[in-house]
Amino acid sequence: MNRAQLSIVFISCIALAACSKKQAPDNPEIPVNLMKVKAKRVFYFDKYPSTTAALSQVALLPQVQGAITGIYFIEGSHVSKGQKLYEIDKRIYQAAYDQAVANLQVVKGNLDQAKQDADRYEYLNKYNAVAKQQYDHAMITYQNAKNQVTASEEMVKTAKTNLNYAVVYAPFSGTIGFSQVKLGNVVSTGSTVLNTISTEDPMAVDFVINEKQLPHFEQLQSGKGKNVDSLFTIMLPDNSLYPAIGKISVIDRAVDSQTGSIRVRLVFPNPKNVLRAGMSCVVRVHNQDTEPQLVVPNKAVVEQMGEYFVFIAKDTIISNPKAKTDTGRTKKELVALQRKVMPGQTIGGNVVIKSGISEGDKLVVDGVQSLHDGSQITTKNKVAPGAGGKGGK
Repeated sequence: MNRAQLSIVFISCIALAACSKKQAPDNPEIPVNLMKVKAKRVFYFDKYPSTTAALSQVALLPQVQGAITGIYFIEGSHVSKGQKLYEIDKRIYQAAYDQAVANLQVVKGNLDQAKQDADRYEYLNKYNAVAKQQYDHAMITYQNAKNQVTASEEMVKTAKTNLNYAVVYAPFSGTIGFSQVKLGNVVSTGSTVLNTISTEDPMAVDFVINEKQLPHFEQLQSGKGKNVDSLFTIMLPDNSLYPAIGKISVIDRAVDSQTGSIRVRLVFPNPKNVLRAGMSCVVRVHNQDTEPQLVVPNKAVVEQMGEYFVFIAKDTIISNPKAKTDTGRTKKELVALQRKVMPGQTIGGNVVIKSGISEGDKLVVDGVQSLHDGSQITTKNKVAPGAGGKGGK
């Protein structure tokens, strides 16, 4: 036998060996674990990122110009309404006030003289003992003197106001921040920020909701919602729960047309000054759904292009035209059917399903990564992927 004949025999043997192997089934069953969907009452909070804000906050701006000659508070401390905070060099304003007062005294003296002349000429005029022109001039001089007194009185008020503005007082009670100026700094009218004061009790907490949620929050604001304990609470930046309960204070006047959102403001008591303006926290709104809801494991939900799906196991008759007997041509098998769902609130490792499945459905909870719509599945004596144990119906 030559070399060519040996090669043919060798290739034939390989072909026979390949044909003798069993071919894999066309649709192998995928092992999964199932659970029966049940409705139950759930306790959870809707959560919203939020920021604390002072109900009243003002930047202190000087109303007069000059050098800072006094600072009368401790930075970061509580100040009371009317408390003296800053003093601006008042010497110029004191001198202007004194001058205005002196001018007022002069014009009052001129008024007295003008009144005497006016009274004398008025008497003489009754008996035609004075020229008409002199009488008219006396009356005009008297009226001008009265006007000068009025003008001088206004100048005194202006000088007094400027003198008072040289001392800056707290407009309301609250917490004062770091001083933006030091002793000796020259401040300008209406442009130099001296400091900022904000109220601390109560404290506002602002967060944003979707416009679709607006009717619900309007009901809560009007008191028409269900009376639920701890309806509004907040988580502090260290993930601790703030002990006080809040209430809705304001819902913004308009929806943001760009984002479809609207701002809501809660108010919380803050007697111990735990909340500071500008803190980042999380608002928790207690759910008011008292009806049982469908809750499934997070791992059973698959996200595809922003949509969410689960797999439901259904008993299905499978055709097998290659079977040798009539009874073997059809058989009952489990099939995974894909269902689009609308997820709700996440609760730990579970998620609430709002729509797409029904109570009593057999849900695939393990092995979903290997499935597609119509996959044949099994739970008999097989370990589902990642399950770590035997499956079961």
